[in-house]
Amino acid sequence: MSFPDIDPALIQIGPFAIRWYALAYIAGLMLGWAYIKCMCGRFKHAITSENVDGFLFWAIVGVIIGGRGGYVLFYNLDYYASNPMAILQVWKGGMSFHAGFLGVVVATYLYARKKKIEVMLLADLVATAAPIGLLFGRVANFINGELYGRVTDVDWGLVFPDGGEAPRHPSQRYEAALEGLLLFAILNILVRFSAVRERRGLSTGIFLIGYGLARSFVELFRQPDVQIGFLAGGSTMGQWLSATMIVIGVGMIVYAIFKKPSVERQKEIVT
Repeated sequence: MSFPDIDPALIQIGPFAIRWYALAYIAGLMLGWAYIKCMCGRFKHAITSENVDGFLFWAIVGVIIGGRGGYVLFYNLDYYASNPMAILQVWKGGMSFHAGFLGVVVATYLYARKKKIEVMLLADLVATAAPIGLLFGRVANFINGELYGRVTDVDWGLVFPDGGEAPRHPSQRYEAALEGLLLFAILNILVRFSAVRERRGLSTGIFLIGYGLARSFVELFRQPDVQIGFLAGGSTMGQWLSATMIVIGVGMIVYAIFKKPSVERQKEIVT
């Protein structure tokens, strides 16, 4: 099958262009923000809608600086060292989720401390919304024809513009389905239970493990970045970074289970 003829630019007038890649990231951030605002009602008296409004800007900065900076440092440092102006060309792709997530973690911690919000409460809310951004981010990767899969003979394989003549796994679609839709569904179901919400850090741990497992699996079909290639034992950089997330996620769940319930829950018990 041939790659669908999708113009990366929705509208272009001279040098000015509105690209699908940018729109996908904007949609992911805005819908994630709206979802967090809806979830605030489930965490009574703990966080306000105004707090979430203020956090949006911090999250955007964390995603851009973390995601782009991580890609430059860990995936293609030699190229960007020789072409520093290319670092600003984010519309051409090149965002590291793992580093972007770390950027959001830093933004979450700093904003929570600034507004005197429970850090793990805000982290849990962000974790439940993160798959929305992942879904749209993978759609953006597909439209750009980047991060495609390995050569395959499956019926749904696609011939990507920059991937040679052989059909390849549309790994961006796999990631959108697993990291985006499935992980969002799991978290959205679990967070409906008060026992999950009361254990601060539990949703974050589940997200970390869920993403790490989904990404590690899809890496079996995804073509590694040419400048990195395969690592020890045929593993990939994405799998190593995801393994770290899984370990941290397990630690978060253990922390959440053995930590006392939130102050909100303690008040409910007293009354």
